[in-house]
Amino acid sequence: MTTATDPGPRSLNELEARLARDLDLLTLPPADWVPRRDGVLDVAIVGAGMAGLTAAFALRTLGVSNIRLFDRAPAGREGPWATYARMETLRSPKTLTGPALGFANLTFRAWFEAQWGRTAWDALDKIPRLRWLDYLNWYRRVTAALVENDTALTAITGGADGVTLDLSGPEGALRVRARRVILANGRDGLGGPFVPPFWRGVDKRFWSHAHEAIDFAALAGKTVVVLGAGAGAVDNAAEALEAGAARVHMLVRRAELPRINKGLGAGHPGMILGFHTQSDARRWAYNRYIAESGVPAPHNSMLRCTRHPNFSLLTRAGVERVEAAGDRLTLHTRRGTVVADYVILATGFAVDWSQRPELAEIARHTLLWRDRYEEPGQYGGDFPDHPYLGKDFEFLERVPGTAPWLGRVHAFNFAGVLSHGKVTGDIPGISAGAGRLADTLVAALFTEDYDHHWNRLLAFDTPELLGDEWTEAEGFA
Repeated sequence: MTTATDPGPRSLNELEARLARDLDLLTLPPADWVPRRDGVLDVAIVGAGMAGLTAAFALRTLGVSNIRLFDRAPAGREGPWATYARMETLRSPKTLTGPALGFANLTFRAWFEAQWGRTAWDALDKIPRLRWLDYLNWYRRVTAALVENDTALTAITGGADGVTLDLSGPEGALRVRARRVILANGRDGLGGPFVPPFWRGVDKRFWSHAHEAIDFAALAGKTVVVLGAGAGAVDNAAEALEAGAARVHMLVRRAELPRINKGLGAGHPGMILGFHTQSDARRWAYNRYIAESGVPAPHNSMLRCTRHPNFSLLTRAGVERVEAAGDRLTLHTRRGTVVADYVILATGFAVDWSQRPELAEIARHTLLWRDRYEEPGQYGGDFPDHPYLGKDFEFLERVPGTAPWLGRVHAFNFAGVLSHGKVTGDIPGISAGAGRLADTLVAALFTEDYDHHWNRLLAFDTPELLGDEWTEAEGFA
């Protein structure tokens, strides 16, 4: 047992041996118990980032191994960490256990200390972004996740007894049948980058969304404007500054930059485990308050910008009009005009079904929040377009009976936050969310196969007693 004086594993090999011992002591994973169906997966998971990997391992610890994960990214580059995530470190405290599912030797801390030691851990402020990706790649390996990379979902439909996924992979078109499907496809899983309506007519040569690949080296010596108030805006501004931009202006519509991360005020087990049981009005109000309050950039991220004298931040500077002249843009704001060579929209993501043609059948049939509840005049965002999920993260039919397969598809992505809170993709609640999702899928698989399990019980004939353990008495004498 590790104690306060125990230095812990001194290498990844030692750590992996401890993890294997933990699993062995708990007899995990247990033997498979779900009857196989020819050519049909028990669970298909779209997305092999943190959410998908955690859900897969949670299922395996419950004896469900007929699982495959599909991810459009190359191996080792799943999730945002090596693409549009541009912060130096994660925003979450390093002490969060994240996807470890209660296994101490599966935490980031255990992984980090095994390689760099306790002293380095104590000195670490926050987790470097790409170090987190390295950890997730290790997590994938030690949990034996079966992932098919470079494979994108192109369509999804189904019937009463299963779901059909059409995919495009290295070998071409692929069709997969599964009894249950988990959409663990991230922040843009049911949509994509949000581009303000007034900006959609601006020539694309002048701008990129922060979610896209950006050639920051090409911005050297240029004037760059970043639109947004959150961490993404700050991170992209810093990237441009570090790439040698002559000037970077960060324009914020708000009168003040958000300073308090309200979400941290509800980071406790009660919220994680009980949010989805609350009324529609409470869930809507909580999410609306967080959205309207705004999530501030971390302290170190802001300092990354302000250490550059050619950085400026202007509040109350919402853009009202844009004009192109030659190779530059003139942005007319409430505080005057600014001329830019390039603009980065750090305007976040939206649930926007039109950006996900592969989910057209879900969009056509699924119940949305606008169908059940909407607080008039209180929030102008995309909340009405979020799916109104059932208690098990499942999509619900807008018109009962029209698409019974929808209940077999579970949204374990950002779009599940309005219905279930932050347990579908954020580090603090990912293990609780994955555990609850795995529990419900196991219950569903058992129920569907009840007759099989009943007959198996009837046919079970392994004797506990062989008959030679005693001698039958002849009477009561």
